[in-house]
Amino acid sequence: MRLDATAALALKALSRNKMRSLLTTLGVVIGVSSVIMMQAMGEGATALVSNEISSLGSNMLIVLPGGESKGPFGGGLRGAVPFTRGDVEAIGRECTAVRRAAAVSSTVIRAVVGERNRSTSLMGITPEFFDVRGWHSASGRDLDGEDLRQASKACVIGQTVATDLYGGQDPVGAELRLHDLSCKVVGLMAAKGVSTFGQDQDDFVLLPHTTFARRIAGDEHVGTIMVSAVSEARTDEAKAQIESLLRQRRRIRGGEEDDFNVRDMREIQRVLGTVTGVLTTLLASVAAISLVVGGIGIMNIMLVSVTERTREIGIRLAIGAQARDILQQFLVEAVVLAAAGGALGVLLGVLGALAVAEAFHLPFRVPIFASAIAFAVSVTIGVVFGVFPARKAARLKPIEALRFE
Repeated sequence: MRLDATAALALKALSRNKMRSLLTTLGVVIGVSSVIMMQAMGEGATALVSNEISSLGSNMLIVLPGGESKGPFGGGLRGAVPFTRGDVEAIGRECTAVRRAAAVSSTVIRAVVGERNRSTSLMGITPEFFDVRGWHSASGRDLDGEDLRQASKACVIGQTVATDLYGGQDPVGAELRLHDLSCKVVGLMAAKGVSTFGQDQDDFVLLPHTTFARRIAGDEHVGTIMVSAVSEARTDEAKAQIESLLRQRRRIRGGEEDDFNVRDMREIQRVLGTVTGVLTTLLASVAAISLVVGGIGIMNIMLVSVTERTREIGIRLAIGAQARDILQQFLVEAVVLAAAGGALGVLLGVLGALAVAEAFHLPFRVPIFASAIAFAVSVTIGVVFGVFPARKAARLKPIEALRFE
């Protein structure tokens, strides 16, 4: 029997029980759509993390005091001898692959305006901070070299601090008290919102590093050095130059471990991408289990169908149909059920992924490769789980089949 005639018979048989056919494919639909949604969400989360880290600058390096632990995220600050302003200036002056180097020290403080107050992050910075981060004031001005030289009582605040302490008013020119230090707001930073990790990036106050050191910290130590390389291509060169220079300035002998850590944002991005990729694969693997369950459902229904149509099979065999024709018909029915479930699952998976991306503000990525694989697997499942019922139907004896009640 020709394949097209077999397919027509299979479709006719399936159409006689539309509801049962639909319910049979449900397991495959759920499995395929789950796999696609997991892949799309994983790719969206990876893109979101990558975009956020890239927004800090692919040519950005962060230098922290303390011995390096295993992994790119560092760990305990073993022997954390702080940096000095001289270290920062030397990096900017002597490292040819470095474009800017900024000193950053931070603490948590309570900011007060009249009867309003809030706990916020206070950072003492040098003016290079704005260029290194590629982030500037939306209104007013940035802190400059004159503020640093004079240890002025000027500050720049984030949008969250402005909203909480000044309401809807423009804070530029207003007074802000930090413990016993009264300073003037000279700038309001552009809003960045909440980070991928749930941190409010607009909850901070910036002071000149000299003011922070004398009035807040009580020493000239620098907690972090933020560096931008001349270009992304020269980031590795800049990292090597910084490490060499700091080893000299901190008198670290050959063979001794560094007591500082230079972190490359690209390395963090790669690690986070690997982590989200592994999690996505694990979740997709769990979701794929329902594909197997769907295949078992197809096999069960096909076995029921063989039992219900035993007399029909007997009649076809009695009038000349070959065993391979019966095998082919039932196998085609199983494949059609699985393929229909796979196609519907792909559609629902893409629509579900779009809805989740909109709800959680993730970049929407259509996992084309995963969709193709999921559909191919669903068809394969139809073949695998359809073989046993089809073989059972093909092995029926015509006389016994005709006697079946």
